[in-house]
Amino acid sequence: MPPNDGAGPDRPWVVWRQDDNGNRYEMRRCATREEAEALAAEFEARGHKQLYWVAAA
Repeated sequence: MPPNDGAGPDRPWVVWRQDDNGNRYEMRRCATREEAEALAAEFEARGHKQLYWVAAA
């Protein structure tokens, strides 16, 4: 999945990822907080060590 997918003012919620080294990356922008939370939960369920969270853009 490409980073910043769907970036723009109509997608005000961002799913962020932090890797094991503390580097932070914008994963994807979403139209609603619910959509972003569901996506973050999907990423977390994959069992990787990265931390995912949602924030307003």
